Amino acid sequence: MLIWGYRTRIFVLAMTTFLCGRCGNPASHAVRKSVTKFTLFFIPLFPIHVKYTAQCTFCGIENRIPKEDAVRLQAQEEQAQQQAQQPYPQHPSQPQGFQPQHPSQGFQQPQGFQPPHPSQPQGFPQPQPGQNPQQGEFPQQGR
Repeated sequence: MLIWGYRTRIFVLAMTTFLCGRCGNPASHAVRKSVTKFTLFFIPLFPIHVKYTAQCTFCGIENRIPKEDAVRLQAQEEQAQQQAQQPYPQHPSQPQGFQPQHPSQGFQQPQGFQPPHPSQPQGFPQPQPGQNPQQGEFPQQGR
């Protein structure tokens, strides 16, 4: 008795963002490689069929793409990941070994500065101590 068949495996090559042809949204697309292999006794031996697709994550449509486009999109994704991992270049005017400080370190507030309360609407001055504005009165601005 001889047991033979085929098995399909799907590999995600890259996740890229471009305009979908069906829904028109700038959505992420999964660039996939689908490989179907001939199996003998459940052992995959050689590929029978290979196809490349891009599937929209917004509407779900799957389009076949040429191998060259899939390889190009995969290379672009790898290059973008490498650039994201690299630290920012040091500015030429900064001395060697300069480490930027954490935003909360070394920053001093101007004298007399009080941050606005979250409930205070933007654009209205804070009431000064000793002043009690009447309800319904708003300060005059720009007259």
